Amino acid sequence: MVGLQWSKEGLQLSLRIQPAGLVIAVVYAVACWGARKFSLDQFYLPAGVRVAALMVCPPRLWPYLLLGEYAYFAQMRIPMIGRYGLAWVVLGSVLLMPAVAMIVHLHRRMMAGTSVIWLLSVGASAAIVVTAINLTGSHLLWPVPPAIPVTSSAARMILGDFIAILTLALPALLWTRRRSEPEWSRRFVVPTLAAIALTLLLGISSIVTPPETDGAKASVLLLMALPAIALTCMHGWRGAAIGVPLLNLIIHITTPSTGLPESFDAQTFATQQSMAVVSIALLALGSSISHYRQQYRTREQAEKAALALARTSQISSEIILRERALHLQSIGEGMDVSLSQVVTWLQAHGHHDTAAALLHTSARHSRQFREQASMLYPTALEQLGLYLALQTGGLRESWERSDRMAQPRLAGDPCRLSVDVQLAAYRTLSDAVSLLLGHETGQLRVHVRCGRVRQQRGIVIVVALLDSDRHLSQATAALARERLAARALAYGGAVRCRHNRVSILLTETALPASRWSDALLRTGAA
Repeated sequence: MVGLQWSKEGLQLSLRIQPAGLVIAVVYAVACWGARKFSLDQFYLPAGVRVAALMVCPPRLWPYLLLGEYAYFAQMRIPMIGRYGLAWVVLGSVLLMPAVAMIVHLHRRMMAGTSVIWLLSVGASAAIVVTAINLTGSHLLWPVPPAIPVTSSAARMILGDFIAILTLALPALLWTRRRSEPEWSRRFVVPTLAAIALTLLLGISSIVTPPETDGAKASVLLLMALPAIALTCMHGWRGAAIGVPLLNLIIHITTPSTGLPESFDAQTFATQQSMAVVSIALLALGSSISHYRQQYRTREQAEKAALALARTSQISSEIILRERALHLQSIGEGMDVSLSQVVTWLQAHGHHDTAAALLHTSARHSRQFREQASMLYPTALEQLGLYLALQTGGLRESWERSDRMAQPRLAGDPCRLSVDVQLAAYRTLSDAVSLLLGHETGQLRVHVRCGRVRQQRGIVIVVALLDSDRHLSQATAALARERLAARALAYGGAVRCRHNRVSILLTETALPASRWSDALLRTGAA
């Protein structure tokens, strides 16, 4: 009894009509009607309007598109009932939109990706399915089947639908993805406008070309593919989405017509076949360009994030070392005060020799203690700059004790650089000198230069063997690249080992090394 309760109470259906949906239905019907006025079988714009509308509208609004499609077919085909029969008018109109909607729905997962090659599949599938439905309906349901052979009619309709789909679906796709890459419209502004203007100029030339010069007209139409190729190379699939519709629309405008939808021009049809192949190639090329450009951009962003993380990690390490160095300085100052008090007490009680020996020993150990503390973190660098820190700190004493270091050559003003870059240069220079002292023989020289090239500030460090005829060993060069590259890359620089020298570039901003970094390296090595 419970299972039959619904038969007593009946079924309640809730149908909610949205005013915006009705507007969409009306706009779609008017768009199809207007496109039909300018269409031929070899260039059928309503097929493009159908696919473009399904791409722009979300699936929840597709029923309104279906309503608009039926309204469009009603006003166009109801007057044809007496000529073609009621069965064709109904069945030939009811299946087209659902079939194309199913095709678009099956491609929706691919539509979310970066590639747009799926649009070729949508266009070809929709053109073939719609043509099959139309030809099947006309041959089975018309009282008198069409006189045109099936093969020629199918070729004309499939090509016309496919070209129209590319013509209108590409701008629709460009609109739906207008925010996915906001900066694309700002790239190559002048070349882009020049390519569009050249396409329009060639189109106008083909229009004004006399009809008797068909060969010259076809050549001009084929030349229009060159600006489209340029747009594709500059903007990827977005360039193809601009160039391909322009090509097809201009070819359609120049097509001789009797004013009837059934009119046909064999010369233009041959050109359209060539342009269809060009359109497929441009879309495939543009999709590949955009795909690899996106991969490059993703990889570049990942590299920048990794370099920023490395730089932040090094700065955090320097902060920890600074705290330890300040703590050691406070300990050293306390030891100096305590020893000074002991020396004063010994002198007051007549132990002058012991006081003098203790004072001498404490001064020597205090100097060594401060040298080691300064090598842990050069606090003088924050107040005096990199060069004075190199000349007064423990690093200089260490170099002098090796008896292998020539007088450093320091050029430029390091105080124009941030403390982070100066600290990185200090660490890099210390590591480079230690590396060459430990793995090479002979005297070393150091050359440091600060400067600016093309609004970028940086510092070049060159540590080289004093003997210019000698070359660094391969093992030393490999170790230098391995140990010094991390900090250099974190600060947007590079490490190069050539002949007898190791050259390191650090920049103020963590950007990838480029041609201007080569200029700085050459400047520092000179």
